[in-house]
Amino acid sequence: MGRRKKGQDIHGWVLLDKPLGLGSTQAVSKVRWLFDAKKAGHAGTLDPLATGMLPIALGHATKTVPFAQDGQKTYRFSVKWGEATSTDDGEGDVVATSQHRPDKAAIEAILPEYKGCLSQLPPAFSALKINGERAYDLARAGETVELEPRDVQIDELTLVDCPDTDHAEFEVLCGKGTYVRALARDMARSLGTEGHVSALRRTQVGPFHESQMISLELLQEMRHRDPAEADMASVLHPVETALDDIPALAVTEAEAVRLLNGQAILLRGRDAPLALAEAYVTTKNTLVAIGSVDQGQFIPKRVFKNAG
Repeated sequence: MGRRKKGQDIHGWVLLDKPLGLGSTQAVSKVRWLFDAKKAGHAGTLDPLATGMLPIALGHATKTVPFAQDGQKTYRFSVKWGEATSTDDGEGDVVATSQHRPDKAAIEAILPEYKGCLSQLPPAFSALKINGERAYDLARAGETVELEPRDVQIDELTLVDCPDTDHAEFEVLCGKGTYVRALARDMARSLGTEGHVSALRRTQVGPFHESQMISLELLQEMRHRDPAEADMASVLHPVETALDDIPALAVTEAEAVRLLNGQAILLRGRDAPLALAEAYVTTKNTLVAIGSVDQGQFIPKRVFKNAG
């Protein structure tokens, strides 16, 4: 019996517009199968009830996931006033109610309180670990979940619309680790009512933006076309796209060989940097390595063999 095929060496980012009801892990598995890729991962979990930007890393792109995850994220979300749920979204049971409904002026008045560096208590139903177990697994088992508040960064928070007295729509630009469900819960309490997220869509993750997304349906259509026409690689974004926020340096082919063997190189030229906490290098527009610069030397930390 022959060995099971493990997939191909596919490298790049798929910017999936994740559909409603699909978990992030399921989405990664589907995309990996569609591309027949050996390796895949994602840059930031989206709940099944959320839609939008799920950056999926294939092959060497998995080595750049932390850079995408650390970037800012933009969400559009709706809050339903008057009901708190166990999960802080529409999936959970209603655990508290209120007859009070805030008006537009009241909502806008509290928004400044939720900008900047905040201390936020994550939802009990979250992927955070407690003694090695996921908080949502403990919560679903009926156990009391005690999480510590965490500092999060919210740079922008805008009231977009109040379509009716029970709902308000917002857009938020925030940093890593921010829970929109917790933000909705806390805003409701500040307004003297209860509330939960009734709709959530992510439109940006780091350098990846809404206009670049592709639907799972379109990917499936492409995959099932005639093989001569199904150019799946055409929708891949380069591995280094996730590295837009760190400096790029060009090196010679000979220097690239040294880096790929784990050796440091001396950067030459009048404009060569003497020190950088993070940078990446390319040769002939092909990603070679991510590393740092110390005393004029580039020291590789992650190398990308056969990335071209």
